Amino acid sequence: MFETIETNVEGRVATIRLNRPKQLNALTTKVLNEMLRASIAFDADPDIGCLLLQGNEKAFAAGADIRELASQDYASMQATDFFAGWDRFADLRIPKVAAVNGYALGGGCELAMMCDVILASDNARFGQPEIKIGCIPGIGGTQRLTRLIGRTKAMDLILTGRMIEAQEALQMGLVSRVVPAEQLDETAGEVARLVASHPRDIVQMARACVNMAENSTLDAGLRYERQMYHALYGLPAQREGMSAFMEKRSPAFNSN
Repeated sequence: MFETIETNVEGRVATIRLNRPKQLNALTTKVLNEMLRASIAFDADPDIGCLLLQGNEKAFAAGADIRELASQDYASMQATDFFAGWDRFADLRIPKVAAVNGYALGGGCELAMMCDVILASDNARFGQPEIKIGCIPGIGGTQRLTRLIGRTKAMDLILTGRMIEAQEALQMGLVSRVVPAEQLDETAGEVARLVASHPRDIVQMARACVNMAENSTLDAGLRYERQMYHALYGLPAQREGMSAFMEKRSPAFNSN
């Protein structure tokens, strides 16, 4: 079905693996379109509880494909609203786990930041090197990176274009955790399965609340969180979860 990605479903976890190894999984319009086709379908499937995004041993994604970008001009970029499709991927309600091996540079780093949990192998490398080719991040790098690690650290990476190792990315708050390379796939699978085991509607509410924190004042965020908290009462998952706790048994959540 796809030329630039591979997909797989095991239980309630759907996996998308970038599959352009010779190009270090560089991102193109075709990659975007195929990822959207797959991920939108997974997002709409009530039996899927988490999306796991992977690259390969050498690269998660080494940036946007410069060969596709070099021939563009301002008019063509504006006419197509180039890169806007990535916002659709970021906005999907399904929780997303990124498993980063090797290079996550430029668009690759930006793609990882669209995910909710970023797991990095100890050989992962991150960076926004666009300044080195006379460009700036264009898939959310200046915005998401600043929100994740703060203004001065984001300025450091974006204005110097330097590449950082996984441990520095962890210290900055860019990634969730760092694991040995040989354990990355296993750990990422465990995390994705754990996320997918929780009630889908409750997970989506929790995600919405956390995302609200990035885009609102504290007062507005607190009101939104409280509204979501009140709204979950009476949902089947809430009733089953609390009943199971009081009855000292494991909850039996349905697929929704």
